[in-house]
Amino acid sequence: MIKVYGYPKTRALRVTWLLEELELDYEYHLINFAKGESQSPEFLAINPAGKVPALEIDGQVIFESGAIVTFLADKYASGKLIPNAGTVERARHDQWSYFVLTELEQPLWTMGKHKFAIPKEYRVAEVLPTAAWEFQRALTVLSKGLGDKEYILGDSFSVADLLIAQTLRWGLSFKQAIEQPNLIDYLNRMESRSARSLADQRETQALAEQG
Repeated sequence: MIKVYGYPKTRALRVTWLLEELELDYEYHLINFAKGESQSPEFLAINPAGKVPALEIDGQVIFESGAIVTFLADKYASGKLIPNAGTVERARHDQWSYFVLTELEQPLWTMGKHKFAIPKEYRVAEVLPTAAWEFQRALTVLSKGLGDKEYILGDSFSVADLLIAQTLRWGLSFKQAIEQPNLIDYLNRMESRSARSLADQRETQALAEQG
């Protein structure tokens, strides 16, 4: 059985969304940050960083969303949702995936840390304008890379698209403007996928059940 440890509106959506795309059965274990569950000894034994998502499969635990979705796609959909290893197409896929994690997401996480995530005494409000500038710069690069293609690699949806779309939505939730028409159209296409809706429902249900 596949177990996902997550919380709604976090990077865990990347994992649940992919699992829905793959049509795999999985258990969703809510880690409620408001109740301190992310810092419990039980969860820290799963992910020492105290963050979601984490994945448990075949008696093994994997954390870091990029590693999880790459593993799942390689295991269950190689050549479909992710290009085969050792190909130029895979290198391009990884190029954009790493771009998301290191360039597009990084300034958003900087904002999050200095607004609410780290202790108040370590927050530096002066970094927020710089982070916003960095995000806009990354959007410009992404917009040029996407061009008029339907998906980042061309004609086929991939894990890289999932990573991009979730991060763009995160940017909007942080009230960061996305002014490139091709990125807005792209995000709407990605979020209209049925697997995305199913993932949202699964996470919302888990939160409602915990009360």
